Amino acid sequence: MTNKRFSILVVTALVAAIAIFAATATADEHSGTWKLNPAKSRYSLGPAPKNLVETIALDENHYQVDANGTAADGKPLHIEFNAKFDGKDYPMIGVPWADVVSVKWIDAHTPQAIQKKGGQVTITITCKVSTDGKTRTCTLKGKNDQGRNVRNLVVFERQ
Repeated sequence: MTNKRFSILVVTALVAAIAIFAATATADEHSGTWKLNPAKSRYSLGPAPKNLVETIALDENHYQVDANGTAADGKPLHIEFNAKFDGKDYPMIGVPWADVVSVKWIDAHTPQAIQKKGGQVTITITCKVSTDGKTRTCTLKGKNDQGRNVRNLVVFERQ
């Protein structure tokens, strides 16, 4: 009986360790520096930014974004948020249609950021990393600060 219990305990511990490793590894695939590829991106409203570089720090509990670039009109861009995967709203800067963001996991590979202004959801951003880890594709759906529909596909390349 003791050997059977010990075997079950070892197998359970091994499965738990693999699950923790897999969650950490899949979340970490998003972390790093990503540069916008405007030629591969599609914007439903207006032209794409001239350039944008995102620095992402993401793990199973936390999602931090620091993005800098140049808008289509030549003005500087700076977008920033630091949120936990706890369903709460966190301050966000750099976009006129949102003042807070909450984040959640869609699945083990797909984080989602829900941007809000005045308590109302404005844009939902869902991102996936390619299987080779070189491309990060984000879909943005919702309404901008003028109430116009946004449906963007934004493609980033790992730096």
